Amino acid sequence: MKIWKNALLFYTGGAGYLALELLYRGRSHGSMFLAGGVCFLLIGQLNRVSPRLPLPARAAVGALIVTMVEFAAGMLVNRQYEVWDYRDQPLNVMGQICPLFTALWLPLSLFAAVLFQKMDEGLDQKMSPD
Repeated sequence: MKIWKNALLFYTGGAGYLALELLYRGRSHGSMFLAGGVCFLLIGQLNRVSPRLPLPARAAVGALIVTMVEFAAGMLVNRQYEVWDYRDQPLNVMGQICPLFTALWLPLSLFAAVLFQKMDEGLDQKMSPD
C-alpha cells in the first residue's frame, strides 16, 4: 500500500507544479511534472524527518530543495533554454536558477509542507485496516 500512497503524493506534487506553471506562464513541459513530484516527496520527507522544525525553516529548506531540483532538471532537459530561461535575471546560475524564484518557492514550499502533512495523515487513516 505504501507504493500507492507515495504514487498519489508524487502525482499530487507533479500535477500541482504543472498547474502553477500553466497559470503563471500559460505553458509547461512534461519534465516539470516529474520535478514537481520529486519536490513534493522531498519536502514531505523533510516533514517526516524533522517534524519539529519551525515552519519558516521548513519553508526555507523546501525552497532550497525546489531550487536544487530545478537546477538538476535544467541541466538535464533545459540546456537550450526551451523550457525556461533565467539568463536575464540577476545572480542567475547558468540561466537555470535565480534568487528571485528561490524566494518565490518559499510560500510554495510552506504550502506543500502543510498539504503533504495533511495528505500523509489522511492517507494513513484511509489505508490502515480497521
